[in-house]
Amino acid sequence: AASDGDGDRNMVLGKKFFVNPSDSVAIIAVYASQVIPYFKDGLKGLARSMPTSQALDRVANHLGVSIHEVPTGWKFFGNLMDAGRLSICGEESFGTGSDHVREKDGLWAVLAWLSIMAHANRDTPVGGPFVSLADVVKQHWHTYGRNFFTRYDYEECDDKRCKAMMAAMKGAIKNDRVEELDATADDFAYTDPIDGSKTLNQGLRFLFKDGSRFVFRLSGTGAAGATIRLYAELYESDASKVDNDAQTTLKPLVDKALAFSQLQHSTGRSAPTVIT
Repeated sequence: AASDGDGDRNMVLGKKFFVNPSDSVAIIAVYASQVIPYFKDGLKGLARSMPTSQALDRVANHLGVSIHEVPTGWKFFGNLMDAGRLSICGEESFGTGSDHVREKDGLWAVLAWLSIMAHANRDTPVGGPFVSLADVVKQHWHTYGRNFFTRYDYEECDDKRCKAMMAAMKGAIKNDRVEELDATADDFAYTDPIDGSKTLNQGLRFLFKDGSRFVFRLSGTGAAGATIRLYAELYESDASKVDNDAQTTLKPLVDKALAFSQLQHSTGRSAPTVIT
């Protein structure tokens, strides 16, 4: 596992195996009451940012606890924590945390995973076969199904063209012109359940009948210009398919998103800057 310079983010890696942050927070939630003494009495609730995959939702439903979907930005978890309605939360951008502190905590997430691995190997005899990180994750997929997930970042794009692209999609949503996708769509808005404050324009969501979705967000947090982020997610419950390659599995959905948005035309990019 690894953390960044100030310790607030984390990345979990096994032998030739990467754990998607969306899966990471879901698996931590599964094991929390078994391996983290702080949670020995169970969880109050779970939360994720809107673009983060719905793997955590499936765990929440299984555990019988509430799940909260909030805008991107760690501050949105704070009110839920203060009100005693949230125990563990995470974002697809490598942020994971719990209500022991009001910020994301990468070092805590690394320790949580070490505890999970120790628990998974508690009955492994000396010299016996080690339960690997990949084994733990794949067992989770076979139990809960897999939420295939990817994020495409198009960085340092022309700000005006990106805003025009987003406006065109918003117009299509507003005027109910998404029939070609056979999907429902909205511009995500959040009402804080604690103080009633409203946060609008948090990303364009396109939701399909099979539970798959893609999301577009415009961000100004890059070094220069604008950054367009495309998120794609597809749920697979068939145990014979959960080990398939994520990018191959998601390519038809990504292609559909690119065609509808005309992103490549708007950005002048034939490929994303970064794929997660």
